[in-house]
Amino acid sequence: MSDITDTSRREDVAFQEELSAALTDRTLHLILLPTEQCNFRCTYCYEDFAIGRMARETINAVKLLLDRRFDGLQGLDIAWFGGEPLLARAIVEEISAHVVASVADRPDLLYRGDMTTNGYLLDVPAAEKLAGLGVTSYQISLDGPEAVHDTTRVRRNGGASFQRIWQNLLAIRDSGLPVHILLRVHLTPKNLPSMPDFVRQVRDTFLDDSRFSVSLKAVERMGGPNDATMETLSRQARAEALGQLQGILEPVSTASGKPAGSAVCYAARPNSLVIRANGSIAKCTVALSDPANTIGRLAPDGTLRVDNARLGPWLRGWSEGNWASVGCPYVGMPRSDSQLLQIGRGPRPSTDARQMSAK
Repeated sequence: MSDITDTSRREDVAFQEELSAALTDRTLHLILLPTEQCNFRCTYCYEDFAIGRMARETINAVKLLLDRRFDGLQGLDIAWFGGEPLLARAIVEEISAHVVASVADRPDLLYRGDMTTNGYLLDVPAAEKLAGLGVTSYQISLDGPEAVHDTTRVRRNGGASFQRIWQNLLAIRDSGLPVHILLRVHLTPKNLPSMPDFVRQVRDTFLDDSRFSVSLKAVERMGGPNDATMETLSRQARAEALGQLQGILEPVSTASGKPAGSAVCYAARPNSLVIRANGSIAKCTVALSDPANTIGRLAPDGTLRVDNARLGPWLRGWSEGNWASVGCPYVGMPRSDSQLLQIGRGPRPSTDARQMSAK
C-alpha cells in the first residue's frame, strides 16, 4: 500500500509541476508554418496543401506578437513546420533574424529554434545560415534504404528523394556546424524486413557524432487520403520491431526514450500555439484540417483573437487532472460552440470575454 501511495504522490507532484510549466507566461512556444505547400507527396501524409505561403501581413503580425512578449519572457521556443518550411526559407530567416536582434539585449531570455523538414533543401549553406539565426535543431524522416524510402517519401514531381537527403546529412556530419539532427526512422510492414540492416547503417554512419540521434516511429493512419489502403504494424508487431531495432541502436545515443515532460503534448499547453500560414491559430500540427483545431486568428497588430470555447477542450486535462488528456488532448476531445476573445494588448472585444495575456 505504501508503494502505491508513494507512486500516486509522485504522479500528483509531477502533474502539478507540469501544470505550472504549462500555465506560466514566462515561456512561449510558437509553431510557425511559413508555407503549407510541400515539395514532397509522402504516401502517408495527412496534409491537404490548401494554404500557400505566409503573406506579408502575417509575417509582420508574428513579429509584432513577439515584440509584445519579449520583455516578459525567460524562454522562447520557435518551431518551424509546414508543408516544407525550407520552401519559404526567406520567411524563416526574416522572422528568426528579428528574434536574434531582439534577444541580443535580453541576456536572461533563452531562445531556441528548431525545424521539422524533409531535409531535401537542408544543405550545408542553408544549415549554416540558419544556425547563425538560432535554428539549430532539426527533425528529418527516413523510411528505410533508398529503394524503400523512395516509394513512400516521393517528391511532388514523382522523383526520388533519398540520395539528396542522405548527401545533405553526410555533409552536415562532416561540417563543424553546431546543430542537432534527430533522424526519425519510420516503420511500416513493407520496410520492416530491410530495417535491421538500415538501422545498422544509420548507426554506423551517424551515431558516433553526438549531434545525431535516432527516433524509431511506426507509421500510423493520421487522416490522409491513403489511410484506407495503407498498411500499418499491429501493436504486437510494433513492439517486437521496436525492441529489436532499439537493441541494434544501443548503447549509442538515441532519442527513443521519452525526454522529461514528454508525457504532456504541446497542444495541451496554453503557452504553445500554432500560427498557420494564413494567420489562423491552431493547437495541433496533426489535426490541421479539423475545424475544431482552429481556435482563433492572429490580428495585424500582433494580438491573438482566440475562440474561448474552441480553446477550452484542448486544455481540459489540466482541470480534470487527467494525464491522458494532457498527453493527447485531441483524442476524445469534446466539441462546442464558440465565442471570440482577444489575447494581448489592444481594444477589448465587444463580447463580455475574458482578456488574457498571450501564452
